[in-house]
Amino acid sequence: MKAQDKQPDSVWPADAQTVRAAVNARFSSKPRLTPPLKGWEEDLPGNKEPQTVIGQLIRVTEINDTWLEMPRYENIMWGGAWLGIMASLVSIICASFFIFVPGYLNHLGILFSIFYFLFLFFFVSMLLLNLRMALFVPRDQPIRLNRKRQKIYLFDYHRNHWNPWGKWPATVKVFDWADIHGEIGHESDRYDQGFRLYCAVCKPGTHEVIERFILNQAMSHPEPQRRLWSHLCQYMQHKPVVMDPVYPGRPDNWKPRKNMCWPEDLEHESTTAPYKNHLLKEWRSE
Repeated sequence: MKAQDKQPDSVWPADAQTVRAAVNARFSSKPRLTPPLKGWEEDLPGNKEPQTVIGQLIRVTEINDTWLEMPRYENIMWGGAWLGIMASLVSIICASFFIFVPGYLNHLGILFSIFYFLFLFFFVSMLLLNLRMALFVPRDQPIRLNRKRQKIYLFDYHRNHWNPWGKWPATVKVFDWADIHGEIGHESDRYDQGFRLYCAVCKPGTHEVIERFILNQAMSHPEPQRRLWSHLCQYMQHKPVVMDPVYPGRPDNWKPRKNMCWPEDLEHESTTAPYKNHLLKEWRSE
């Protein structure tokens, strides 16, 4: 589908009632979902409601008439993994040198020998941890929206921050778009400061939160997060949207895009419309 330069009339301008509702929601003093989001700043308009800001994608991997995929960048200093690899290798080489010195370990005694091998094991573990970070962890963990099925698909790679010897599995969760609510929270983390866009999954027809996940990492101003939410809602409402993102392509530190192996059934489901001929199949079976 070609990019559209003109903003759809259905998005802007909004009527006075819609604008008033948006202002009340944006400056409301308390969150409407339970339990509330830590660092909550504002609730965003419902995903089936008219949106009050112009929609705009920040980044996009694929967008067409059936599905949309956007990356979720994780604020990690990927170059630091290679620095950790070099530091671990140097430490291991220096420590291993003493193994080949005749009688050196015998002079250390049992207690110091134990500490020596623990020291060596620690740096071998650090080497493995940084190698897995640099070579196997996906640079982005994408999210897909299928507007024909009204589903949202969440790809998560579960990295263990301290155990390089364990499994780091990848999972895909599927939610009904009707149960998704948008929220903005303010983060003060050292590596991720600013306004972050969250999705809350609620029990159908309620404001009781079952699960929350990050839709977009923190930014210095909340307006891009509002526009992103608005765009996704309009897309899922089958309204015409602007296809061009703010930032085309992917940053260099996301490449290569590794371990993005979706399960075969979910790969098919998340990128296709429901089977149109199921009624014909049922009629033939009768």
